[in-house]
Amino acid sequence: MDYITKTSFFLFIALLLSHLLPAQTTPQQYLLKPDRVFDGEQVHEGWQILVEGNRIRAVGPALKANRNTQIIELPGTTLLPGLIEGHSHLLLHPYNETPWTDQVLRESLAERAIRAGKHAEATLMAGFTTVRDLGTEGADYEDVGIAQTIEKGVIPGPRMLVATKAIVATGSYKPDGFRNPWEVPLGAEETSGTDGIMETVRSQIKHGADVIKLYGDYRWGPNGEAMPTFTLAEMKTAIEVAHSSGRTVAVHAATAEGMRRAVEAGANTIEHGDGGTPEIFQLMAENNVALCPTISAGEAISEYQGWVRGTQPYPARVVQKRKSFQQALDAGVTICMGGDVGVYSHGDNAREMEAMVDYGMSPLNTLISATSINADAFHMEDKIGRIREGLLADILVVAGNPTEDISALRKVKLVMKDGKIYRHEQ
Repeated sequence: MDYITKTSFFLFIALLLSHLLPAQTTPQQYLLKPDRVFDGEQVHEGWQILVEGNRIRAVGPALKANRNTQIIELPGTTLLPGLIEGHSHLLLHPYNETPWTDQVLRESLAERAIRAGKHAEATLMAGFTTVRDLGTEGADYEDVGIAQTIEKGVIPGPRMLVATKAIVATGSYKPDGFRNPWEVPLGAEETSGTDGIMETVRSQIKHGADVIKLYGDYRWGPNGEAMPTFTLAEMKTAIEVAHSSGRTVAVHAATAEGMRRAVEAGANTIEHGDGGTPEIFQLMAENNVALCPTISAGEAISEYQGWVRGTQPYPARVVQKRKSFQQALDAGVTICMGGDVGVYSHGDNAREMEAMVDYGMSPLNTLISATSINADAFHMEDKIGRIREGLLADILVVAGNPTEDISALRKVKLVMKDGKIYRHEQ
């Protein structure tokens, strides 16, 4: 074979291989240039963010980019980490549309899952790139499937930490009151005793739970008042099992005694906390148990019952909530951001942050709660919650400055999750 023939042969082979072998593509790069950056802890004027693939590659002033980088000018804006919703129920929709009992008993799982897909998209487009979803409320393990569907890119939505069915003490949850022998679906999974609760926690982990949710009290008292459910021994067992698997535990508790048991048992977060006292909040602060206050759910339910905001006095439950929330702040309790969204409309998640400011938190501390504090509390600080080199590129850009006016969160200009832009308003 002469030189020309050899050269032609090797060129042919090279050309053939170039078509057969997968192309080596360069990850997409974006250079985001807002007026300021809130990094999850503090504000930096004039910072820029360089995103490569699904990660934050660099942060700081006057960053350099290569010629293939897409530069996005964002004048008049603030860039933040993607917000983290700490208490969501994507499989619920507002109770003034359909009562909770009818959603549990009458809506098919198919309808509830399809609704949840739309709720997930609305949540993401509002700038909330992660949600902790605390119970399917009668929809079995559908939250696991929804989370997987989002992760596969079938539908747009936030990344989800799911609790599956949530866990209640036998006889304490609803729907109830049906004549024997009728048995109806419950809004959570019943269990009793230390052996029973151990088995239930392990079963929910087997089915895909990222976080375990317990009902530490509920409205099952003699007159329908909230009373503790699980004993301290039962709660300790559940939390020990969950923690040994590397999972966190959220405890629904609205009474002082339910909250005390949750703290002593080792819970990571307490949800609601309406009946907390200064002593209980001090105990929470000392034991590093965070409070997820869910202010907006209580206000929404009061509105559904006829309260007209701004023209009528605060209902008793709102008065109590304002008092307990201030007591928690005074005690130095770590405050997560979570509104129990699903009781009110998905995509309206910023409502809870506006309420937190109205109830006494500064806009800056409220933003910290919805980003770095939630990431830390949910053990995701190595992935999300901050604008930091190496973390996932979950980014929200809004017009204005939400560290001064929290309502600026409503003015969404750009939403990025995992380095992919889902919303960009020019």
